[in-house]
Amino acid sequence: MYEFHQNMEITYVNSPYVEKNPFLSVQTHKAALPAYDSARSLVPEIVWDGHEDAVACYNKAWQIAFSNLNNPTDGSGFVSPFIDTAFNGNLFMWDSSFILMFAKYASRAFDFQQTLDNFYSHQHKDGFISREIREKDGAEVYARLDPSSTGPAILSWCEYEYYLYSGDKSRLKDVYYPLLAYHLWMKKQRTWRDGTYFLSGLGCGMDNSPRQEPGCNPRYKHGHMVWIDACFQALIDCDMLIKIAAIAGIDEGVSELQTEKETLGAYINDRLWDEKTGFYYDMYRDNRLSGVKTVASFWSLLSGIVPESRIERLVAHLENENEFKRPHRVPSLSYDHPAYHPDGDYWRGSVWAPTTYMVLRGLDRNGYHKQAYDIACNTVENVVKVFAETGTLWENYAPEKAARGNCAKSDFVGWTGLVPISMLIEYVFGIRCNALDKTVTWDIRMDGEYGVQNLSFADVTASFLHKADGTVEIKTDKTISVKLIKNGKTEIRTCTPE
Repeated sequence: MYEFHQNMEITYVNSPYVEKNPFLSVQTHKAALPAYDSARSLVPEIVWDGHEDAVACYNKAWQIAFSNLNNPTDGSGFVSPFIDTAFNGNLFMWDSSFILMFAKYASRAFDFQQTLDNFYSHQHKDGFISREIREKDGAEVYARLDPSSTGPAILSWCEYEYYLYSGDKSRLKDVYYPLLAYHLWMKKQRTWRDGTYFLSGLGCGMDNSPRQEPGCNPRYKHGHMVWIDACFQALIDCDMLIKIAAIAGIDEGVSELQTEKETLGAYINDRLWDEKTGFYYDMYRDNRLSGVKTVASFWSLLSGIVPESRIERLVAHLENENEFKRPHRVPSLSYDHPAYHPDGDYWRGSVWAPTTYMVLRGLDRNGYHKQAYDIACNTVENVVKVFAETGTLWENYAPEKAARGNCAKSDFVGWTGLVPISMLIEYVFGIRCNALDKTVTWDIRMDGEYGVQNLSFADVTASFLHKADGTVEIKTDKTISVKLIKNGKTEIRTCTPE
């Protein structure tokens, strides 16, 4: 929902794709919100012998998540029940996107994905969507043309990931046009003449990261800089939208997305890569690369445009103890930067669940499964240690020890739910589901008894147990194919309800 004022109207160039946004005309609906205790039978159960704190942390994450469910407030313009970001009474775009990447596991108990409907229902007629919307009345926190008003552009990635888990093709048809309109708004309003993207510290989500030149406000200003994460996110957005369009049987906008993917990808590889250090950087207004190594550059691993010869060098930074391989991985700022803070100082070193999860997905895409497993184990171990000491989960964590960040909100589920849920299931346990062909890949890297019971994807509910003797037990209510990977060997099993 948006309010138009006369002096704003002249700044709009209407998007024809916004006219096809179904969420602008949908009727608001409310629902009985399930409590965790009553929904628990519909939530996967974790089994991990000898790791009671991890099991308790997993359960606590779900308990907090379900306590954050809300119905739309009358007059807010919200159209669907949603999970609150649990930060300040506002719904955040990129927080929500990452929250939904673990919340999908409990979709039988509550339709968490509809949270994003409330952003689509607030789309402006030129395609803009605010990144932060007040829940009580639907007010947008920042003016539309403020550099901090929106971003990062990862809604399409979130929707595509949900599709892979749920198989819900109908939702893709609904979200394509608002997502396309939003992408094209970003392309018009958040790019320089060469097609590269900019944001601000708040706009990119890395509030106080020391990425800009001295004297520039890191939170609110773009600094006339090319922002490396915004560029790679735009490429990922193009890629996801092209895939969504193909699935939905839609041609509109695809050629423009393909062209941008090619031209922007070529520019990034030509201008934003430093051969000497083997890293992608932000670019200052005078065309100098910043030389500041942050976790933002690892969005490259998800983009699909990095030449194979460069990937190994990028990954090497994650294995360098003077950069990103710290006691708690992966810090938001490289250890060798003067502004790095051992207790975190928000985005000056703190470890954040969403960016670590992004790194894992990027490593996984490029075949670095062992590295992803190691980082996931480290992250889960540290978060569980802090949980055992404090009884809760935190907004971010210190990079040099198992402790909360020196500026961190408690009970933050919130995107920190990614660690004891998604990272644990997908990377520590190694269980990843695909609804499209009802397949499960199980990459077994641990000994002992562990697994997931009552795991639902598509129309399947299955349980996976690795026993202490090294054998596995798989139970399912529908026929599925399971790809078992262990000790360098791969076995394909067809598992039936019997």
